[in-house]
Amino acid sequence: MRLVRQKVKRAGKGYAAGLGVLLAASLVAAGCATPSTEPTEPAAPAPGQQQAHRAGPAGSLAVYAERLRHAQTMRVAAAKKWGLAQTPLVAPPPPAVKPRITTRKGFEAGRGLPPVFTTVPVDERVVFLTMDDGAEKDPELLRMMTELGIPYSAFLSDYLVRENYGYFERMQARGVALHNHTLNHPYMPGLTYARQKREICGMQAVIEKRFGKRPRLFRPPYGNYNADTLRAARACGVKAVPLWAAEAFPDRMEWREWDRDLHPGDIILTHFRGREDWKGTMPDMIRRVMKTVTAKGYAVARLEDYL
Repeated sequence: MRLVRQKVKRAGKGYAAGLGVLLAASLVAAGCATPSTEPTEPAAPAPGQQQAHRAGPAGSLAVYAERLRHAQTMRVAAAKKWGLAQTPLVAPPPPAVKPRITTRKGFEAGRGLPPVFTTVPVDERVVFLTMDDGAEKDPELLRMMTELGIPYSAFLSDYLVRENYGYFERMQARGVALHNHTLNHPYMPGLTYARQKREICGMQAVIEKRFGKRPRLFRPPYGNYNADTLRAARACGVKAVPLWAAEAFPDRMEWREWDRDLHPGDIILTHFRGREDWKGTMPDMIRRVMKTVTAKGYAVARLEDYL
């Protein structure tokens, strides 16, 4: 009898562990870029799930497995709808311990300054998608990224976003983090320290006022900076300065590295642009990015989960 009880106890632990893995996977597959931390009331099981809930761990496991299958079915359908030849791969759960970010060799501007980097040090085959400035405000981009569940980060300049803050509010509501790209997009090394500080701190204040949160990330326009830029960024509360390893356009990819390839943790840059500036739309650009990323066996992960 004691042996039977021990076997049941071990089986319960196995169910619990498997349940946790499937739950994490199902949330990622559903494209939840920013899981809510607010407490919620437990949802009542649907009629078809009553028996599964009464069945204990095995039934709960079956429910979550079904949710996982449903999420993947939705991803496949969304990929087909938006013209992707392959369904985007699902990123693994974020790391429990975030990687240590340091300045890339050759990009140093002084000790004690925010790190400047083009790649996040990870082993998983994930990359990060970022969009700069805010010129094009295509509602199709919001719908496409939401339905596909692809995370991305926006680095905004006020002279472009002020004409339609509401667009970026909708973006933020979909789980997109909004970061600093200066007020007016100047060539930063050509400015005094005081003017650089006004550009960065001014945009910090705009984002905090309009979107409720002061950014911790800053990207200098054109990727150009000097020691004064990083000193000013630090004074304005910036913790890190992500640049990029690759840049995406609707008709091509451009590469920083000599091998013209993706690597684990690479940051991809693109811009809010449309047909007036590009040979295509923002959805066309996303199709180009995802064709490249998925074909190379990578998933797009949320940058903020790793910093």
